[in-house]
Amino acid sequence: MAAFLSRTPMATPAANGRPSVGLPGDVVRKVRDNSPLQIFVNAKRKINDIYVEIEDYVKDSVSYMRSLQNNDQLFSNDDFKVVESHISKVRSIRDVLLRDHMKVAFFGRTSNGKSTVINAMLKDKILPSGIGHTTNCFLQVEGSESGEAYLVTEDSSEKQNVKSVGQLGHALCKEKLKESQMVRIFWPKEKCLLLRDDVVLVDSPGIDVTPNLDEWIDKHCLDADVFVLVANAESTLMVTEKNFFHKVSQRLSKPNIFILNNRWDAAASEVDYMDQVRAQHTERTVDFLVTELGVCTTEEAAQRIFFVSAKEALQARLQEQKGQPAHTGALAEGFPKRYFEFQDFEKKFEECISQSAVKTKFEQHSQQGQHVVSEVKRVMDAIYEKSLKTRSEKLMSKKEVHDKLNFTEQQLMLLTQEMKDKIHQMVEDVEQRVSKALSEEIHRLSTLVDEFNLPFHPEPLVLNVYKKEMHLHVENGLGSNLRARLSTALALNIENSQREMTDRMAILLPDDKKQVSLTILPRREPFEILYRLNCDNLCADFHENLEFRFSWGITSLISRFMRARSSDIAVLNRVERIPQPLTPLGDPGHTVSLRGDSSSEDWNFLSKIAVASISSQGTFGGLFVAGFMLKTVGWRLILVSGAIYGCLYMYERLTWTNKAKERSFKKQYVNHATNKLKLIVDLTSANCSHQVQQELSSTFARLCHLVDESIEDMSGKVKTLEKEVKLLEESANSAKVLRNKANYVARELKLFDEAYLKQQD
Repeated sequence: MAAFLSRTPMATPAANGRPSVGLPGDVVRKVRDNSPLQIFVNAKRKINDIYVEIEDYVKDSVSYMRSLQNNDQLFSNDDFKVVESHISKVRSIRDVLLRDHMKVAFFGRTSNGKSTVINAMLKDKILPSGIGHTTNCFLQVEGSESGEAYLVTEDSSEKQNVKSVGQLGHALCKEKLKESQMVRIFWPKEKCLLLRDDVVLVDSPGIDVTPNLDEWIDKHCLDADVFVLVANAESTLMVTEKNFFHKVSQRLSKPNIFILNNRWDAAASEVDYMDQVRAQHTERTVDFLVTELGVCTTEEAAQRIFFVSAKEALQARLQEQKGQPAHTGALAEGFPKRYFEFQDFEKKFEECISQSAVKTKFEQHSQQGQHVVSEVKRVMDAIYEKSLKTRSEKLMSKKEVHDKLNFTEQQLMLLTQEMKDKIHQMVEDVEQRVSKALSEEIHRLSTLVDEFNLPFHPEPLVLNVYKKEMHLHVENGLGSNLRARLSTALALNIENSQREMTDRMAILLPDDKKQVSLTILPRREPFEILYRLNCDNLCADFHENLEFRFSWGITSLISRFMRARSSDIAVLNRVERIPQPLTPLGDPGHTVSLRGDSSSEDWNFLSKIAVASISSQGTFGGLFVAGFMLKTVGWRLILVSGAIYGCLYMYERLTWTNKAKERSFKKQYVNHATNKLKLIVDLTSANCSHQVQQELSSTFARLCHLVDESIEDMSGKVKTLEKEVKLLEESANSAKVLRNKANYVARELKLFDEAYLKQQD
């Protein structure tokens, strides 16, 4: 036995399979990395990394959906709220993950050694234990990130520094704490390997000192992964202990319970009954776990019952830390076996708590992460499919609008050329018709002037008024006659042309502008051509001659004869310009010129004599003419002719009344107005055709403006559709990227489940 004890420090591993003090650091790290507790540590690190990706993914999705707020037909407001709500949900889960740890709660009756067991597992005297140190509240021991030791009470955030067990006990004694209150003790992780592995140990008051077991369970036990019942091996399980775990079992589904029969070193004094007592305790404990609680099978229960001496284990580990053999802390015979069983408890406890914590802590988080990812992925899938569908619809709409745009532009070019030709033909037709009608009306101008019946008087003032009224009468009469002959037909033709334009152009207009095109054509009054003759200015240079002139006077006869001769000479001149056949001079058929040169010269001579005689102011001319006539025809004939001539003169002179003057005035006016109006026939017809051209062109221009607006609208719509298609392409690509990211995160969660959760089943 002495030899075995002397080899214990080297041959027997420390608790949790860890080597004793004195082994190299790399060996310590290797053993620690192979610890079952590292499964939880690695799982926690992995699930945290995954949730970082989930949070980034959800934030990216929310930002993406916010960028699509102007295109909200791709998703509903409810979908956006669902995705946005996942941000706070994921952040809350991440906060929980950062606080997640493996929690083990120690329970038992007062002074059964709960604090000593915790100290032994931590390999240090952290919690007060022994005589006079009874735990009167819940103490939670966890690792300190800052490397300093301190405690925090439940109702305060103040850190109270603790450097020793005595100081801790003194601090706890100062506080007026209720039994259900929690005091958190933060101990440097470097001093305890268990604390490095996110293990939290909870010490409790004795369950036999309070009836508030339900409050304890609800407040401190629902998140525990393992329960350790520290019993006194010198007695059996008490009703109080059983009742507590019955209550735990009612609130938790199959809690993990380990039972430590502490102070087993006392059985060394009765070696003969040791096996019987152990068997009796084991049988009752197994029956309690399997039959009464139903938390495990018989085989599993046998692996959760241990007979240890926590005080021996603590002293042994303190000796190991000093470099002394572990057996120097033995209290009785059989120490190696009890020490090994304590180490076996630690090993199975670590396996159980790691497996339980991974499943209880991370399985729910993994499922929540999968739910979040699947929810967001569902929305991204819907957006992706909707984007593709909407993009396809927009492309179809763009093609339709583009085709219609091209068709409209081509048809507009064809119609423009066709309408130009039609307007040109109508303008020419109007010009010809107006010219013809105006010429005919000018030929009938004397009839129109004869219809003017305003009283006539040769007095200058009255005559001026008469002329103005005559101008107005002629202008109105000609305009009225032209309107009667042309306006109805021209207005009908113009209206038909305008209606044809409207009907042809309406085909190129969208439905909302077809009604607008109909308002262009209708008029309250039909189109009417204005015949601007302006006779007042046109005949402003008319000057009447109302002096009496004897129609058989020498001057009148000579003037009348000269006009007749001028017309004959003009006819002869036109005939003379006709080529004549040339014949030789000696030819018998030789003909003479058509112009009678001798007679023409005679008449010219006589006319000169007559004019000279009349214009002479002396008597010589008169005597010469009288003598010539007397000698030629005789005095009787001359006397008779003079009498007749005088009677004619007297008749005409007596009949030269205002009526005759009016007739002469109208005749002179007709001649003057006819000449003037003939000068403006082309101008008037051109003016009328210009009015028609302007009317038709303005109508066509307004219709073209509507079509141009429609073309501009279609062009703008095409550009808008191009932008929308581009945005939808970007939206679909972004949704596809986010969908693929969701698949990646879901695959990470699946790998996590396979690595850490399914492996535990």
